[in-house]
Order: sequence, then C-alpha cells, then structure tokens
Amino acid sequence: MGKIRLDKYISNETLYSRSEIRKMIFKGQCSVNGITVCQPDFKVEENDSICLDGQAVHFQKYVYIAMNKPKGVLSASEDKSCKTVVDLLPEKYSKRNIFPAGRLDKDSTGLVLLTDDGEFAHRITSPKHHIEKSYIVTLDADVTEEVIDGFKKGVTLYDGSECKPAVCQKLDDNKARVILTQGKYHQIKRMFGVYNIGVNDLHRERMGNYTLPDSLSEGDFVEITPENLIDS
Repeated sequence: MGKIRLDKYISNETLYSRSEIRKMIFKGQCSVNGITVCQPDFKVEENDSICLDGQAVHFQKYVYIAMNKPKGVLSASEDKSCKTVVDLLPEKYSKRNIFPAGRLDKDSTGLVLLTDDGEFAHRITSPKHHIEKSYIVTLDADVTEEVIDGFKKGVTLYDGSECKPAVCQKLDDNKARVILTQGKYHQIKRMFGVYNIGVNDLHRERMGNYTLPDSLSEGDFVEITPENLIDS
C-alpha cells in the first residue's frame, strides 16, 4: 500500500466522510499504534494499528465475496432497469469498485464471485487457466448416454463453434451435473439444445475449489479468500 494520509486511509475503510473523519482526528479520537494523532495528513502504512473512536480500523486491500445469486438478478455492477448482484451488497462495500468476476445468466441461480481485484478476476475467468465450474441442471427431457458421451467428446454448437470436452453426470432422469472449463454465451443451454433438450433451471454450485455452502440462502453472501477458489 505504501504510505497514505490518515484521513484517506480511514475513509477508504469506513463509511465516514472525510470531513467527519477530520473532525474526529482533531478531537483526539484517533490513535496510531497506541498513540493519539491529531493531524489528518499524518502518514500511515498497511501494518499500522489504527483506532477511530475506540474501534479498530482494518486495512483490506481487496475483498472476495461468494454470493448465492437469486433468479432475476443480473451479474453486473449496475443496470438502470434491473437489480444487480452488487445492489445486494450492504453499504459498507459501497466505496469499493466491486464487480462480478464472470457471469451467470439472469434466470440462473447459484455461485457468483464478486471482487475488486481485477488481476484475480482475470485469472479465474481466463480460458487458459481452465478453472472448473460445476452446475446442477434441470431439463425437460431425460439425460441419455448419447448426451453424456457427446459432452465428453466436445459438443459442436449450431453456429459451428466447438466446445471443449465437458462432464455430464446423470443425477436423475431429467437432472444432471455439468462441469465446464470454459464459458461461452448460454453455453449449457446451447449444448443441450444440440440434443433437442431444454434447460428449465440452472444452478452453479462450484467454481474452482470452492463449493457454495448449502446454508447460504439465495441473496446471501460470505467473504472468502482467493485460496478458497484456486491453489496459490
């Protein structure tokens, strides 16, 4: 992080405005490493212990959030007409440039990763890194051996584009687990469409090493670490 002004540091990590923070600092309500500091422009570093009004202020360079996206919510940072996954976050994240790393269709549910770490987001979404994504898919027809074998070999879509080999595990007559390492537009729906099978529901359960907890209700989220998703 390097050295940064005390008032800016606190502003970045709290919901207080810069003017509110300056007033509190001038009143002696702020300490750095146990020593009261009354200068807003005092320079602090990442490892400094900072308290404001008796509460510790923790530096967090990036955040990583796993959300169980509800149906009808967009995997986007903002939209003029529809609620987005970022809209579901509480106000304490409002000062961060948080965005969804990868997309999940509006009518699909399940795991969406949100972060403000652009480099990490690129790493987990770039096709060259082959990050697995696992989905539970409910269909309008039976899962046949032809479908399972076709996914394993790699499906050629109607537009001629080729999909990488994928796993299709039959869970029930009309339910399957699909595991992909790429993310073409509406890929799963288009892959099943080649076999004249429609997708009724799609739920993403896993990205990389991280599986969405069963206890996480739709719309809820939890902070995680990068190591939860991929090996460091």
